[in-house]
Amino acid sequence: MRFTPEELEAARGRLVPDVVASGLHVLFCGINPGLMTAVTGHHFARPGNRFWPVLHAAGFTPRRFRPEEQEELPAHGLGITNVVARATARADELTAAEYREGGRLLAEKVARLRPRWLAVAGVTAYRVAFDDKHAVIGPQERTLGDTRIWALPNPSGLNAHWTLPTMAEEYGRLRAAAFAEGEPA
Repeated sequence: MRFTPEELEAARGRLVPDVVASGLHVLFCGINPGLMTAVTGHHFARPGNRFWPVLHAAGFTPRRFRPEEQEELPAHGLGITNVVARATARADELTAAEYREGGRLLAEKVARLRPRWLAVAGVTAYRVAFDDKHAVIGPQERTLGDTRIWALPNPSGLNAHWTLPTMAEEYGRLRAAAFAEGEPA
């Protein structure tokens, strides 16, 4: 799917609906929607983003889903939201205040939906949103009520520090923890 620069620019600031349900095993949380996601209305829609391949490689889904199949996630105990709702071309366009407000709103959303795990895909976003300068990839000490938090590597194709296999391994650790008490929904 190709879009003109004008179509992408028109998506700036657009909001993308969450894919959520109550009682999920894992609520994945991106940093904020990119412009491709805002244009299509599908999370992690940019072709170079590794979220969908990693989700499958880690065992969360029975096959590799396409972004337009995101509505199938709740049937597998999974959902998607973002720290900041506003779509931008790059995450560095967001302010620290937006991250902090996003963290506050995310805590309210988690209190309402009560997933077992909140998985923030981007440790730097987690650090700023929740004022935890020393957070590292993996499970966090902090909880939001009964919901545990896991900081994951950002699946963006720009994240050269993590390969698809190493990312799938980390996401797989989360899957093992999230479904330890039973099989996927």
